[in-house]
Amino acid sequence: MTLSSSAKTQEIPSYLIYEMDDGKPIYYKGYKEVLAGTKDFEAIMADSTLQAWLKGELFALIKMLLPAGYITTVGEQGLQLGKLKWRAADVAIFKKENFVLSNHYSSKAPEIAIEIDTKADLDSPGASIDYFDRKNRQLFEFGVKKIIWIFTEVQMIKVLVPGEDMQHFEWEEDIIVMEGVLFNLQKIMDQLL
Repeated sequence: MTLSSSAKTQEIPSYLIYEMDDGKPIYYKGYKEVLAGTKDFEAIMADSTLQAWLKGELFALIKMLLPAGYITTVGEQGLQLGKLKWRAADVAIFKKENFVLSNHYSSKAPEIAIEIDTKADLDSPGASIDYFDRKNRQLFEFGVKKIIWIFTEVQMIKVLVPGEDMQHFEWEEDIIVMEGVLFNLQKIMDQLL
């Protein structure tokens, strides 16, 4: 990520940090506009209606289908991977014994993380690929067993499991979250339309 000369000389407030990667801040997409005064922080932090609705629908569906012994969170679940290293997950599925209810980020890994787009400021295609690869690798090192990425703009889904090839799915295909739990984004969308 490159900063403009005005952003380099200006102290960037910590509330504009979306995630932290080994002490290197990853800022919210649009943070430069907040610094320039052309956008409010709330405008860059909030989900689109599609993202917010999908999070809610997926959470409700998954929560209903999950077997006993699992906890599901929705929103920007903070995951404390280590010192000065944290990531966020839109929907996280934890084994009950790995879930601690507190006012802090989780220091225990969810079994599954579901991401809908990203709020990270990525200023080039190379930065996007690097962000995607690093976040996935770090989540797997933390102990996450499956990551499902939903890209709303291109209506594509990627499913990653450590040691396996990445799977690519179309919007209308069934996505297996775990045994007995699956979703189909096109069917979810059709219920609204």
